[in-house]
Amino acid sequence: MNLDTFTISALADELKNMIVSGRVQDVIDVDALGIGLEIYANRKRHYLYLSADAMHPRLHLVDAKLRRGLAKPTQLGLLLRRFAEGSAVTQVTQPPWERLLEIEIEGRDGQFRLIAELMPRRANVLLVQDGIILDCLNRVGPDVNRYRLSLPNHEYVAPPPIRGQLDPSILREVDMQNLLDSAKKESTQTRQILPGRILGMSPLLAREIVFRATGDPGTCAADTDGGQLYAAFRAVVMPLLQRRWQPGIGSVQGAPEAFSVFPLTHLEWQESETVSAALQSYFGAIIGAEAYKEAKKPVQAVIDETRAKLRAKIDSLRGGLRADAELQRLKQSGELILAYQYTLSAGQNELHAQYDPEGAELLVTLDPDRSPLENAQEYFRRYEKAKSAAEAVPALIREAQLELDFVDQLDNDLMAAANWPEIDDVMQMLQARGHGLGTKLKRIGGGGRQSPLRVVSRAGYVIWVGRNSRQNEQVTFKTANAQDIWLHARDVPGAHVVIRNDGRRISAELIAEAAAVAAWYSKRRNDTTVQVDYTRVKYVKAIKGAGPGMVTYRKETAVNVQPRDEAIFK
Repeated sequence: MNLDTFTISALADELKNMIVSGRVQDVIDVDALGIGLEIYANRKRHYLYLSADAMHPRLHLVDAKLRRGLAKPTQLGLLLRRFAEGSAVTQVTQPPWERLLEIEIEGRDGQFRLIAELMPRRANVLLVQDGIILDCLNRVGPDVNRYRLSLPNHEYVAPPPIRGQLDPSILREVDMQNLLDSAKKESTQTRQILPGRILGMSPLLAREIVFRATGDPGTCAADTDGGQLYAAFRAVVMPLLQRRWQPGIGSVQGAPEAFSVFPLTHLEWQESETVSAALQSYFGAIIGAEAYKEAKKPVQAVIDETRAKLRAKIDSLRGGLRADAELQRLKQSGELILAYQYTLSAGQNELHAQYDPEGAELLVTLDPDRSPLENAQEYFRRYEKAKSAAEAVPALIREAQLELDFVDQLDNDLMAAANWPEIDDVMQMLQARGHGLGTKLKRIGGGGRQSPLRVVSRAGYVIWVGRNSRQNEQVTFKTANAQDIWLHARDVPGAHVVIRNDGRRISAELIAEAAAVAAWYSKRRNDTTVQVDYTRVKYVKAIKGAGPGMVTYRKETAVNVQPRDEAIFK
């Protein structure tokens, strides 16, 4: 399902109302083929996503803030930061019947156009000034297309004009009948004839028109009445020509099948408030953690496998521990054999004797092939081994539990990861700890590492947020000072949040806001209320032998808050 010319026309109208006269505040490299613009217009921030994906090119507004998904920005992204940030959007246009949109922006470096070519296989996003391409997402050289080069410092050549197609605004019933009569085979379906013969006619639009005319979108041309087809054509197309858009999603058994700006009666139809809302619903999330769901799957598999192994190890260690009474029983058995060795006969396999004159009689099993001395030595050997295990195993259990706690923290890190480098951080941390080494995990991004989140409160206080284990380590033990306020959600994996103590009084309100952010970046993000502890950084200590960011703390105070992201400080 791809954008057709009418959907692009509807998007042009929507963007004219929403972002024209707005100012570009930020440029975001969402992914390798997608650019985002944060535009402030009509007293509101709008987030525009442009994708040059070869299969599903798109351009639409999204509900929430777009996030950077690349460790290194694209060349187009760098140029847009220079030319677009701080500039004003002056116009949004669509050349007649073309599947492209042009966004004109004017700033300190003059006027330029951001052109989104939304044709599958030839999709592109280009930055053009004075007719010259500054850069683009998909570079096309002469080996691919001699007529239209898409390269920096080359002239921008528009797609060749559409020729030989009928104008739908003046199409007559006889023209429609002629199209039906042009079918070379009786089996040719009507919906296959209309696209390519009528301007703006997409396969989806043709399917809807044929369904309205015949009740079956697969009706053959030979079985289609020209008058009925023409009536259905006008019923669907005339509102589009008048720019009366009706955006929505067509589904099959609840699964989105198509989006359009006209009702799809051959599918389950659900209206959308805007064209962008329909596209966003169809394409799914391209923001936040959901944008990287597939990329997280192999890392999540390693986490799940590692967690299962650690739990099994802990259970095994606990199962191997012998109770004190059993330990003493081994020692007493050996001592009884030595005491009664001269009464034992050859081949005897049991000894019944009292260790304590006032206690019960013990049954000691003997190996008939061994001498009494060898039997006693075997019991003493088993006693020493069990004794050593009893002394060492608790430490091994604590070590395995610390590692399990750290893997739980990495699980939270992966859940909160909102871009490729943060997913890569989790992957590298796992493999650095020796987990998943046999798994071929794709290295994501350019290897760059994300810094802890730094925000400034309304009163000017600096707050640092570690959004994963490595950042937690950095925030608490490298960035923070001893007198800073440290916060963490109680008893669950989560972020280390630090309020910089600059000598001013830190209010309870600020602590509550920082606690809300700590709760947001914790395993309990979706809870209504979360208990968050806070204390001075000097009371926070790293756990010896544990993973990065694993700490203990004391002299804490608790506060109950509702999880909120960093926007709470704005």
